[in-house]
Amino acid sequence: MIGLLPRPTWKQIVVSLLIAGLGLLASRALSQVNQDITLMYAEYTLGATELAHISADVIRFRTTIIRALEAQTRQDFERITSSLPDQRARIQHSIDRYAAASLRVSRSGRSEEDDLHAVKESLDAYFQAYSKTMLLMTQMWTAATPTEAAALRTQAEHHAADNAGPKLIQVSLALDRLLETVADVAKDMRDEGTQTLRETSSTLIVGSLLIAALNLFLGRSPEPGRPAESPVSGSGNGETVLTPRRVKQEYADPALRQN
Repeated sequence: MIGLLPRPTWKQIVVSLLIAGLGLLASRALSQVNQDITLMYAEYTLGATELAHISADVIRFRTTIIRALEAQTRQDFERITSSLPDQRARIQHSIDRYAAASLRVSRSGRSEEDDLHAVKESLDAYFQAYSKTMLLMTQMWTAATPTEAAALRTQAEHHAADNAGPKLIQVSLALDRLLETVADVAKDMRDEGTQTLRETSSTLIVGSLLIAALNLFLGRSPEPGRPAESPVSGSGNGETVLTPRRVKQEYADPALRQN
């Protein structure tokens, strides 16, 4: 069955290779764009959501400390502060989960790794300040006299406002910078995907025009040449003799026919 098929010409082979090459190019481009879109969702859309959760957890942590400072009894203080270790662990877990993703550098030079390191440092400084505030509050509830307890409460409140407060602001600023870097990196990936689609579209258009031109010009068969001689009946041996056309024109004259 295969032997009955005609062998392809070199023109058909060239056109087929061009079509296959364009199809492979388009497939690669679409695969790359699909990979970038998946990466943007998995690591940047979800990453930005993770940073928003971290910011909310830090604010919740700060609110818990303020409530502990306002507690009127030791039981209320212990009940309120009992959730602080879990809140801190949740913040740290979110940071570690974000750090496990691939960290990149934007075209403008902003680095996710550097900004994430700044967030970790600001959080460590804030947690140290909060630990000092909690230590003063714990000492207040074990103070021997009301005067000593009042003095310790005042120190704890001042420390929370003057020390822990500014460090919380640094945490918020570091998170904002990291979020801006994430937005820059995601924008770069989107621009790269858009550029890839444009280049692929242009290549497909040019390739399609080239294939059409090859099919138009290479597919045309040459016109058959006009014969210079025409067959006429010749000698009596039954063979056909090719006589030039001009012979007929010469014998068209009656004088020549008599000769």
